[in-house]
Amino acid sequence: MKIAAVHFIPGYSSFYFDDQKAIKQGAGQDGFIYVGETVTPGFRDIRQPGECVSILLVLENGAVAVGDCAAVQYSGTGGRDPLFLAGRFAPWLQAHLAPLLVGRDIDRFVDNARHFDHLEIEGQRLHTAIRYGVTQALLDAAALARGVTKAEIILAEYGLPLVAEPVPLFGQSGDDRYTAVDKMLLKGVDVLPHGLINNVPDKLGWQGEKLEAYIRWLVQRVEKLRPEEARRPCLHLDVYGTIGLIFDQNAERVADYIASLSDAAGPLELYIEGPVDAGSKDAQIEELGKVTRRLRALGSPVKIVADEWCNTYEDIVDFTVAESCHMVQIKTPDLGGIQNIVEAVLYCNRHGMEAYQGGTCNETDVSARTCVHLALAARPMRMLVKPGMGFDEGMNIVYNEMHRTLALLKARKGVA
Repeated sequence: MKIAAVHFIPGYSSFYFDDQKAIKQGAGQDGFIYVGETVTPGFRDIRQPGECVSILLVLENGAVAVGDCAAVQYSGTGGRDPLFLAGRFAPWLQAHLAPLLVGRDIDRFVDNARHFDHLEIEGQRLHTAIRYGVTQALLDAAALARGVTKAEIILAEYGLPLVAEPVPLFGQSGDDRYTAVDKMLLKGVDVLPHGLINNVPDKLGWQGEKLEAYIRWLVQRVEKLRPEEARRPCLHLDVYGTIGLIFDQNAERVADYIASLSDAAGPLELYIEGPVDAGSKDAQIEELGKVTRRLRALGSPVKIVADEWCNTYEDIVDFTVAESCHMVQIKTPDLGGIQNIVEAVLYCNRHGMEAYQGGTCNETDVSARTCVHLALAARPMRMLVKPGMGFDEGMNIVYNEMHRTLALLKARKGVA
């Protein structure tokens, strides 16, 4: 089956674009907005509305496949592509990409995804957000043409076995670190709370004392609110390099501090994401590796998660080969074509690296649902609840899509 027509529609994503560098440098807050001068190129304000472009592929039979071009909250930093602004890119897509899509056969998803993922126009590779969106639409098109779920397309084209079980879900709180945790516990999320700890004085404390106190509060809240039949959740906190700022980027001191947090975590597994930001990929691999090796030498159970500078499939391979961390975040929009997400998870699973299929609060319902199908097929260790920062909305989208799809897969395969 072929594509008969293509439409590109600008829209809003589920959160905002934030100038991370300005926030780390101490930008003030006025209600929901940040005040001060922007630092990252492309930003007009430190916080501005997130944007997306929906790609609609109209097939020969009249069915319409959908994919959303979206980019992460902290665009333009950590080696990522620059800000994705819908008003700029939608006309460009109509002029340059539409002619390449109309008339294209959509039966083979992986071949099509790799083609557009590596496509160059005017000597430039497509923005990661565009590659993310167009490959979502191509997967949806293949599923519509074959009358199956998107997960089944991935299972078939990669020759993967069906595991008819849900993937553990990781809730993210944003700035609402207390009320959101209660919501997560009431709904039985597997991993929590993310925390969005993105500056030192307000959220971590100059000696990290606020983080330790918060972890102790989390443990107490888990014990108070966790349903009796539910397993204890894991704790996973993203600190955006701020621990490194406290300890002058000294890896040994960073590791010693992180090891000390295991006492606060008590019976709960603890993951710390992005403890340092070394400013480049090679430096990040080296510094995270130092922290990870020090933790192992101390016998600490706390695990380190790579995020910044670990953006592409190739980056994930390099961080894994270097054994620089215990887990990598596969930050879905940063990988471009969604086939890279599948292949990154499979690579991690083969090589003893824990795979966290993440993403961003700044995605859309369309991209989040697509990611559910990728996770059900490729089987990462956990998947982010997204989009948005309200938790409940993302949990509704991801949890319900996962369990609807599992019901279909079980029925078709005769699994009880």
